Amino acid sequence: MTKPQEETSVSDLVQNILGCVLCLFVLLAVNTTVFDEQPNLALFGMLGLALVFLSRPILKAWKDAKFLKVLDGLLVLATVIAFGYIFVQSEKRLSQFWVDGAMLGDRAGNETPLDFAIGLVGVVLVLEATRRIIGWTLPILCTVFIAYAYFGPSLPDWAFPHRGASWQDIVKSSFLQYGGVFGIALKVMFMYVFLFVLFGSLLEQTGATGYIIRFARRLFRKSSGGPAKVAVVSSGLMGSLSGSAVANTATTGTFTIPLMKSSGFKPETAAGVEAAASSGGALMPPIMGAGAYMMLEMVEPTVTYVQIIQAALIPALLYYSALLLTVHFHSQRIGAKDVATEEEIQGSDETSSPWQGVVFFGSFLLLIVMLVNGYTPFRSVSIGLLGIIGLAIFHPSTRLDLSKVFAALVGAAKSGVALIVAASCVGIILGMVSLTGLGGALPDAIQSVASEGALVALLMMMVSTIVLGMGLPSAVCYLLVAILIGEVLTELNTAPLAAHLFVFYFGMMSMVTPPVALAAYAGAAIAGADVIKAAFAAFRFSLVGFALPFAFVLRPELVMLTQDNDAAAPLMIAAHVGTTLVAIVGLAAAVAGFAIGRLTFWQRGILLLASLTVFFTSWTGTQFFVHLISTGVTAVLLLSNTVVRAADETDANA
Repeated sequence: MTKPQEETSVSDLVQNILGCVLCLFVLLAVNTTVFDEQPNLALFGMLGLALVFLSRPILKAWKDAKFLKVLDGLLVLATVIAFGYIFVQSEKRLSQFWVDGAMLGDRAGNETPLDFAIGLVGVVLVLEATRRIIGWTLPILCTVFIAYAYFGPSLPDWAFPHRGASWQDIVKSSFLQYGGVFGIALKVMFMYVFLFVLFGSLLEQTGATGYIIRFARRLFRKSSGGPAKVAVVSSGLMGSLSGSAVANTATTGTFTIPLMKSSGFKPETAAGVEAAASSGGALMPPIMGAGAYMMLEMVEPTVTYVQIIQAALIPALLYYSALLLTVHFHSQRIGAKDVATEEEIQGSDETSSPWQGVVFFGSFLLLIVMLVNGYTPFRSVSIGLLGIIGLAIFHPSTRLDLSKVFAALVGAAKSGVALIVAASCVGIILGMVSLTGLGGALPDAIQSVASEGALVALLMMMVSTIVLGMGLPSAVCYLLVAILIGEVLTELNTAPLAAHLFVFYFGMMSMVTPPVALAAYAGAAIAGADVIKAAFAAFRFSLVGFALPFAFVLRPELVMLTQDNDAAAPLMIAAHVGTTLVAIVGLAAAVAGFAIGRLTFWQRGILLLASLTVFFTSWTGTQFFVHLISTGVTAVLLLSNTVVRAADETDANA
């Protein structure tokens, strides 16, 4: 009876050790020059895929079958061989083992049969690992791109035909040479993202992330719909660390969703609020999940990290302001109350310490100071990790012993492997895009269709990003779209950074877009709600996230830039923010059906139309007057609702 438990414990021990090795390797490799770039990526991918094959069974229903465990072991061995081969053939210190005496990169066009055999195995391993940890969506998409590369000459005119590629070309572009698996997607995960996953995991072990939830609950304990506002604030702060809407929903939602249900929220509404709040987490500076680091590699002309977080700040604050307002209005309409007593809140506070807040905000501040002073993101977060450990020493509730550090390393590895595998799989897609020339043909097609104006191009980009984002991590979706239609982004009549933020926002919004709203599905599972109803609730509460990107592309002053990519004047920034805030209040009231009092159907319709008009118009030509009229209509409707409500209350008191 104990043998299966022993096998499980041995397997867990191996996974934990491998996870620690992965974290320590990344810390060492990004801060030193032990190996070159491609050997580093090969080891990074090897450790990530090995962890997936050890931790995720090929079929969950047969997870205890011995022959499948043997197969998993063989896949781990194949991973070590395939990725280890790339490491050896790319590392200068191992030149005595190079095939034909030449580095793999220098053998481009003269690869050996052994190279191609190893490359083919590597591609299959990446597809299978991705299927296990993410699902079928990305592997199927990847297979479609491979088929597109191979059957290029046979495609109809509307499908962008090309001269075709051999299997050798496909393997070479996807696995053997830079630009495929070992290209920009895996590089960004290795250089930037993984360390921030570790940053969040280490903060969690100090109790600092739990403190944020308790702090938010105390902050909103007397406010209408307090638990929903706790979900918004805590998910916004912690979502910036993880960058994963699904993971954020699953973690903070276990606490906030039951609280919302107990205060009067329907299960699907509670799930929707949490999903909407979690999906916006990666939009929130300073960390922004992985998006900011992707943009460092993608935006032309190049931008600094500080410029990215500065541009993202106002839209993120507007998004969460709209969400808080919508939650507030909805809570007032249904009469939601926080059922927790003061004694319960004090009891939860007794398990925490103010020093946990010092650790949380102190480590964030240290990170920002390092970035502002010109340190690279990976060096800044490495110092930030030391800052967490240093700050945590000063109080017993936050102090990190070896067991907690070990748990942080293991937790970061388990959270990060999905990103490693997804980036590897997207690397294959990007290799096919480069091989077939699709990266040039697709932007040309979009530009020709969108010749009528920028708004048409933006709508096409929105739809394509949301469709590609269904089932993909948002940062990976951004990278894929930015490479596919990068030329379109540079030719829009706006600041390039605003255009890239536009794509990134809709990569996030795909997490709450029915029918494949993965964040809402995670929330529905916790709430015991119907998944489709939860998805539409999440879509409704995050509606501002679908309108705001159009606003800051058409009016880049909202990202503190001008259309000529210069710094915007403070007065213009304030003017644009002011009118957008009016529209946000109107949109929140229209979604909730309540402002100071209940809104009629026609009031909601006019508010929705007027608010969206503000988002979808610029300040050029006649659109300026349309913008002002819409802002005025929104303000008048809201004020008239306030006056009517006040008059009703006066009559009632009389």
